[in-house]
Amino acid sequence: MLVKNNFFPLLLVVSFLALAGCATSSIKSIETTNHKAVDIKEWKTSNGVRVLYVYAPELPMVDVQVVFDAGSVRDGNKPGIAKLTGGMLSHGARLGNKNLSVDDISERFESIGAHFSSGSSKDNASISLRTLNDEKWFNKAVATMYAVINAPTFDKTELERVRKQLLISFEGRKQSPSTIANETFNKGLYKNHPYAMPGIGTVKSVKQLSRKDLIRFYKKYYVASNALVTIVGDLNRKKAESLAEKIVGKLPAGKKAKPLPVVEDLKSASSVHHEFPSTQTHIMIGQPGIHRKDKDYFTLYVANHILGGSGFGSRIMQEIREKRGLAYSSYSYFAPMLKRGPFVIGMQTSNGQTAEALNVLKETLTNYVDKGPTEKELLHAKKNITGGFPLRIDSNKDISGYLGMIGFYNLPLSYLKDFNQRIEAVTLAEIKETLKRRIVPDKMFTVTVGRRAN
Repeated sequence: MLVKNNFFPLLLVVSFLALAGCATSSIKSIETTNHKAVDIKEWKTSNGVRVLYVYAPELPMVDVQVVFDAGSVRDGNKPGIAKLTGGMLSHGARLGNKNLSVDDISERFESIGAHFSSGSSKDNASISLRTLNDEKWFNKAVATMYAVINAPTFDKTELERVRKQLLISFEGRKQSPSTIANETFNKGLYKNHPYAMPGIGTVKSVKQLSRKDLIRFYKKYYVASNALVTIVGDLNRKKAESLAEKIVGKLPAGKKAKPLPVVEDLKSASSVHHEFPSTQTHIMIGQPGIHRKDKDYFTLYVANHILGGSGFGSRIMQEIREKRGLAYSSYSYFAPMLKRGPFVIGMQTSNGQTAEALNVLKETLTNYVDKGPTEKELLHAKKNITGGFPLRIDSNKDISGYLGMIGFYNLPLSYLKDFNQRIEAVTLAEIKETLKRRIVPDKMFTVTVGRRAN
């Protein structure tokens, strides 16, 4: 067992030899199995928590996840409080008449081979458990998870230890050009919006956060009105309903978190350079992009795959690496969130080639927005995306992750079933029209971190 502050349960290992020589039949088998298996059921617990459930009896295991609307966007004037609160949940909890230490919690999961993790992002916080479904192991894992979610102690000694670890990490972040670039980019893109602030907070804010602050944040956001439960595995509906009740059924109703403010468009182009003692310059160019329920989501998903989301076959990679050798890797992506997440184009290049690389990136983007992709590029992108999709839902872990996304962002329950169909429906005309409407090349924010060329 590992207690980690992240979103990644144990990975299932697939033998390479088992796949060799039978890729086509394997993909068909996976697609058929998962499209049949991903039958999402929905209900609410007695206190109103939404539950999404998939019965998957192929393995004697259960993946359960609880997602709260308690990400760093809820920090307010206390930057870093969401991350620190989420991180402290597994550092002490009350179970029955006993206080469990962080070591006790870890040992309880380890002793039964369970995997527990917690973490937070800008939009939400998540607590996940993977355990065997045999009752003697299962019940212990669930009881421990219940304690972590419902009765964290926010132990003072542990709080100071975790605080010191966070403060030490700030020193490392100062030495990371990619971190500097990302934080500068978000501040320039989002300004006074909650998305502008890094989830880790600031040195000043982390030093000032008190145990009372964490308890107040926990009581406000870790409530039924802000919670979602996902269950995937070898557990029938009746037992799944019981599991959800055990884990979150006693959470107070609380109040639903307030809607986030709208993300505004950039008014003009701007740029920021951070001088950094490195041989490479980190480049990020972008603008506010799309949110999770955006009507243009699938169109821009395909459009970006062609532009810079498909690795070596993308337009940007061809222009930057293959034709000019300016960088080993270059990319573009949309990061949809509750509100409009960033659209980003990025790369690293030698300091002396920064100006040329920036020009090529901007010219490539402008040309793509003006003319759109070719029919050949569109066909290739669709085959690539739809052909690979079954492999993205070929484990309970993958399905659990998708359920969390579907539930938290209130997407249709048919999202997984409809995904390939929605991709296939994208047309060349739609891409061209949407690119011109949504991407504005002459109003991009640009960040460079590295040494200025002499």
